[in-house]
Amino acid sequence: MLLSFCTFAGFSQTAVQETKNDTTESKYINLVYGANLVKDEIQFPGAVIWSKDTRQVQFEHQGADLWCDVAVFYQKENRLKAIGNIRLKQGDSVLMTSGKMDYDGNTKFAKAYESVVLRSETSEGGDMTLTTDTLRFDREKQQAFYQDFGTVVDSANTLTSEIGRYFMDIKKYQFLDSVHIKNPQYILDSERLDYYTSSKNAYMYGPSTITGETYKIYCERGFYDTKIESGYGIKNTRIDYNNRIIKGDSVYFNKASEFASSTNNITVTDTINNTVTKAHYAEVFKAKDSVFATKRAVAISLVEQDSLYVHGDTLMVTGPPDNRIVRAFRNAKFFKTDMSGKCDSIHSAEKTGLIQLVRNPVLWNGENQMTGDSIHIISNVKTEQLDSLKVLENAFIVSLDSISKTGYNQAKGVNLYGKFKENELKIIDLVKNTEVIYYMYNDDQELIGINKTICSSIRITMANNDVEDLTFRRDPDGDIFPDKDLPLDSRKLKGFIWRGDERILTKDDIFDEDDNNIELIVIRGIENPIDIDAEEEERGQNPNDPINNIPIPEDESTEPNKRPKVKKVKASQ
Repeated sequence: MLLSFCTFAGFSQTAVQETKNDTTESKYINLVYGANLVKDEIQFPGAVIWSKDTRQVQFEHQGADLWCDVAVFYQKENRLKAIGNIRLKQGDSVLMTSGKMDYDGNTKFAKAYESVVLRSETSEGGDMTLTTDTLRFDREKQQAFYQDFGTVVDSANTLTSEIGRYFMDIKKYQFLDSVHIKNPQYILDSERLDYYTSSKNAYMYGPSTITGETYKIYCERGFYDTKIESGYGIKNTRIDYNNRIIKGDSVYFNKASEFASSTNNITVTDTINNTVTKAHYAEVFKAKDSVFATKRAVAISLVEQDSLYVHGDTLMVTGPPDNRIVRAFRNAKFFKTDMSGKCDSIHSAEKTGLIQLVRNPVLWNGENQMTGDSIHIISNVKTEQLDSLKVLENAFIVSLDSISKTGYNQAKGVNLYGKFKENELKIIDLVKNTEVIYYMYNDDQELIGINKTICSSIRITMANNDVEDLTFRRDPDGDIFPDKDLPLDSRKLKGFIWRGDERILTKDDIFDEDDNNIELIVIRGIENPIDIDAEEEERGQNPNDPINNIPIPEDESTEPNKRPKVKKVKASQ
């Protein structure tokens, strides 16, 4: 029922100005312009209804202006309902449009619905646009939030989520439930994501996946700079990168430099060659197709259904898949079920199937110890079975006499050549200046005598990694001595060294005490939450060091710009 009607064509500006001057510092909503006035006490008791003419109805409230086609204004309650082509402007940087809006002047709270659009200008001058069906805007807290799906578009990304909150003072979005970022270069999905519109930095919580053109990242807590496609994960992190899968407590990635690194409990899986590198620090260089690893580093590969473990203080895995090379430097060791060895460095080539033990090498095959200036183990690249063995210069093979447990069976020469059959060493040929000391027994395991012979070459036939037969070739000179006739000092060949206490019997023996007592890096933010607003501010203060909190050891990164500050503690593995 229409109770009264007035037409205020060209509403008195004097009256408006007086009202505005009286209420500028108050909490009350101020009418700036209104044309047509209606009152309807049945539908809108206590309200006046303003509608537009050639100009929209306009209100002002504590630094914000609102325009609309129709306004139901409850002046005493200090609230209004706006309808049609609504614009709410706050300062020079925030503009919200919608079809309808409820605004409470007491709480400075607006609820907008029907095709809501919020535009905000970033500190860099770019625009951010939020669209949703219903948006709540708390001007007191300077926060806007939605819970029925929204889309945010800025100069770099398009972000969507079911629930979102915008913190205007720090220009941060907090997205919840089905968060999705679409960028021409990548796609990001997360359970929860905090996004800073000025820096374009994203902080991820819960299961999150980033899929780029050449990589895929998964983590459950992480950081990502969406401008340069760089970031890190610090919980259950995995990066699929250039035919490798990288996992670790903390994993860092940078697309521009084609670099990734990882700290603590790392595995780098080569998906083509079926090899795994484990360590507590590793770096991956895509352009060089290489992996650098240290801190309890080990490379594990499959050799005919048996795992080969290669360890060194430092590991390097380089080259394309068909020509992978594994290098272990300093204190290098390897182990497989029936063979192990150690030396200063190991070089293993996928293309040739050649493993080289360099500098002071020792190899154990069953109970047999072999030494020389260098040792080569060759595999068949097609069958992946062991093919042959070379011990070059000063070749020496020794085994403890299995019956007496006091003497040593020995053979030496300039070079040693071995042949494998079905991964078992079957034939050993020693050549040039060869010598033998061998304990001989009858079927009742009674000592017949000790064979001591020199000749040009010797063939040793093996069975079950034990000597089955000796064949002396070309001018052998020697004899079988009764035990009592051969002095103890004549029972060892020149150059004899027994290294049985160094023998590697299990895969864990490749690690020494230092390896097993590594000081692990403390990764921030896993157990206790990080104040990411403070962290984001710190990033802004250090633009040339955007990843200064990534937990990677300063003394081990080979990338000088990727050395964050970290704290070390004693940690058991």
